[in-house]
Amino acid sequence: MLGIPLTFAAPLALAALVALPALWVLLRVTPPRPRRIAFPPLALVADLLPKRETPARTPPWLLLLRILAAACLILAVAGPVWNPGGIGAAAGRNPLLLILDNGVVAAHDWRERLRAATDEIEAAARDGRPVALVASAEAPAPFEAKAPAAALERLRAIQPRPHLGDRDAHLASIGTFLERMPGASIVWISDGVRGAGSGDFASSLGELASRHGSAVSVLKAERSPALALEGSPVQPGEKLSAQVLRAEANGRDTGLVRALDQKGLPLAESRFTLPPEARETSVSFDLPVELRNAIARLEIEGERSAGAVVLMDERGKRRRVGLVFGGTLDQAQPLLAPTYYLAKALTPFADVQQPRAGQGTAESIGQMLDNQVSVLALADVGALDDRTLARVEQFVDEGGLLLRFAGPRLAAGNDPLVPVRLRRGGRSLGGTLSWDRPKTLAAFAPESPFAGLNPPADIGVRRQILAEPDGDLPGKTWAALQDGTPIVTAGKRGQGLVVLFHVTADTTWSNLPLSGLFVDMLRRVVGLAGPSAKLGEGDGREINGQAKAALLAPRLTLDGFGALGSPPASATAVPADFADRAGPEHPPGFYGTAEGGIAVNALVPGDRLEPLDLTGLKGARMGSLAGAETLDLRALLFSLALALLALDTVAGLWLGGFFRSFGRGSPGKAAPAALLLPALVGLALACAPLPVRAQEPAANRPNGIESALATRLAFVVTGDAATDAASRAGLSGLSQMLAARTALEPGEPAGLNLEKDELAFYPLIYWPIVAGRPQPSEAAIRKIDAFMRNGGTVIFDTRDAQTARAGGPPTPETAYLRKMLATLEVPELEPVPQDHVLTKAFYLVDAFPGRYGTGQTWVETIPPAGEGGERRPARAGDGVTPIIITGNDLAAAWALGRNGEPLYPVNGDQRQREMAFRGGINIVIYTLTGNYKADQVHVPALLERLGQ
Repeated sequence: MLGIPLTFAAPLALAALVALPALWVLLRVTPPRPRRIAFPPLALVADLLPKRETPARTPPWLLLLRILAAACLILAVAGPVWNPGGIGAAAGRNPLLLILDNGVVAAHDWRERLRAATDEIEAAARDGRPVALVASAEAPAPFEAKAPAAALERLRAIQPRPHLGDRDAHLASIGTFLERMPGASIVWISDGVRGAGSGDFASSLGELASRHGSAVSVLKAERSPALALEGSPVQPGEKLSAQVLRAEANGRDTGLVRALDQKGLPLAESRFTLPPEARETSVSFDLPVELRNAIARLEIEGERSAGAVVLMDERGKRRRVGLVFGGTLDQAQPLLAPTYYLAKALTPFADVQQPRAGQGTAESIGQMLDNQVSVLALADVGALDDRTLARVEQFVDEGGLLLRFAGPRLAAGNDPLVPVRLRRGGRSLGGTLSWDRPKTLAAFAPESPFAGLNPPADIGVRRQILAEPDGDLPGKTWAALQDGTPIVTAGKRGQGLVVLFHVTADTTWSNLPLSGLFVDMLRRVVGLAGPSAKLGEGDGREINGQAKAALLAPRLTLDGFGALGSPPASATAVPADFADRAGPEHPPGFYGTAEGGIAVNALVPGDRLEPLDLTGLKGARMGSLAGAETLDLRALLFSLALALLALDTVAGLWLGGFFRSFGRGSPGKAAPAALLLPALVGLALACAPLPVRAQEPAANRPNGIESALATRLAFVVTGDAATDAASRAGLSGLSQMLAARTALEPGEPAGLNLEKDELAFYPLIYWPIVAGRPQPSEAAIRKIDAFMRNGGTVIFDTRDAQTARAGGPPTPETAYLRKMLATLEVPELEPVPQDHVLTKAFYLVDAFPGRYGTGQTWVETIPPAGEGGERRPARAGDGVTPIIITGNDLAAAWALGRNGEPLYPVNGDQRQREMAFRGGINIVIYTLTGNYKADQVHVPALLERLGQ
């Protein structure tokens, strides 16, 4: 409007400004209220009439005040908006095509992207333009322009996707739309990173825009702010490493990478520093193998994105390998002992352990088994004594991997711990075969674990132990020579695996240990150890069958913000050998069972974040996401008009003599009194106490010393006075019951401000949901997330059991809670089972009623009871549930007055209120003591109480 970034939602209302001159004239001839002065002599002339009566004029300053108030009202009704269109689409009536990047790197500044997109759609609504919305990381599909209101609804449903977006896939549908809507304005809210597509999306979009006469505007951050982790950590030496990536130098040069276990508890952290112009750096963790193998997730602290998370499965864990050589001490020398070559080959990817020098073979094997190795490698070990043989057999039967190498001792012995029958007798060196010319390896069969490796032509085998011909021999052969004789065989034994190399681990029988193929073969073998070595039902690789890639169903997947949760309906299974990056059908997450599944990540080794090249967009307008914010000026103008009208009222009363008593009838002293009255009123309002929460004693404040010295229950202050009063009264009543019935004597309940107060003092926080209140800030959500991760429990009470309907739309309270929990890592939930330890923590209860008794109570899912084992009356997980969700309005049932009288009625009888107190006591005792009632020592007492 006239070069000023100002527009009006209802411009016709400005026509009322034409009436301001008439209003000026009308107010000018209207006298103010006459001032009455008692003057007794006037009674003598009361009946006299003047010849001419002239009304007094309204003072000019009062006239101007009233005109300004009227002008503010007219302008407010016209709906003025400052910076209405932001810096995106140019003004016009053509349709608006909004392209929103919502790939994995867009999650970092997602709120800014949503704000920019909302501003563009609202600007289009003011101009009466239809809007078409395209999310670049969604599956491509035809689209059309719709009303701005429908576009806003679609925008609210869009979330960052946990994979790289393929913009090129949408070019066909964008071209079709521009053919139907030539001249449409295009606004691209970009993440500044090249996506998964192989083409040049910017150049293709520029060509489509110029062909159809469309103007293009690009909104993006000046430099892409996102950080990411390379999909699979590398393992140089003994350290776990990962690559921190960024598309371009963005000022975020330092940060912290955390290693977490399966429960989200931190195990280690490592700080990284990026040189100012560098785009990647390495971060490493030097941890004991036990901690290293417990790591399930690496993440960049503060980077809420699936691209900043690396999930780790069995393939990323280091195996503990024990090496035992059956030779003499003289032979156990560097460059001579087979274990020297094995240690060199295994060190890059395994934790290698060797026994103390001077021990016998049996003692060395016992020491390795005591160290709980995953792989036991025996190099030229012959017959074992019965006790050692039994221990090794038990190790294999329970899932261990026995890796054996041939040699004179194995050839001379009669060992049952081999996968195939070995030919014995009648040959020199105890059953070995010699040739004049060394034999080479044949290509690996497709069903072999070594499939895909290429044997070098210079590998020569001079001697080997021959396998006895057998019908099962082809199925147990993993590698063979060119004449078909086995060189590596394997067989399943119990839950474990026995693998035999028919040559020595040193260079006496072949030069295989000197080749890179030897390292790769050992890497494949060691990778089969542990849970992934259990080649039972559902495994994708059969030893004595054909190659078969099993399909692994998604178990837990990441959303765009990097939070683990249930997989979406669109997620499909992946093959067991899946090694690609995540995509729309295969989101990042864990696939398969917890014991032997795989992890899929947003980025894979070799992926890099490349900056977006926009040189192909000729003539496009460039803008920043941090542009001027659109402001609606109506509230400001209405407030200004109200203030001017209030000032006019005060002025009218002053001119009418209403304040004459303040000046004792003197006009000169009345003016200061008139001005003093509004000041006194404003001061009184400013000093009035806030009605939200009462002032607590110093010892009872959330961060006071009382919080650290006494166990206290806490509730979240919502800002609704009635709800907060009910929460305080409810927790106070529950505390009284705890003190009267248990050994616990809680302190006064604390009202928490999530923005300011520390939560670590409290074991249990009660959070009543008030649908009309604003959503908590991101910082508050993160504090609640950390509280639950560290062992705290939060009760979310929607208090809507009376209005909620099964199968119906969610209540406002439920919708509010779902939106709030969307960015929290909420575990899988289930209704409280009848045998949950929560139902037996203090009282034996079967429900948790409150003011209402029909609502369902949800807790974290606990493992099912073991089949075939003794069934216990109380079942629990490893810790307490971090979240409890109910709709029964617990605090209202717990609330008691000063004299112990109930403050709120319940929908049932008084028995329901008693059961509400018992359920509340169970919740508190459970959060404080955990799963102790599930211990075996309590089973007899519980069974007696249950009458079983």
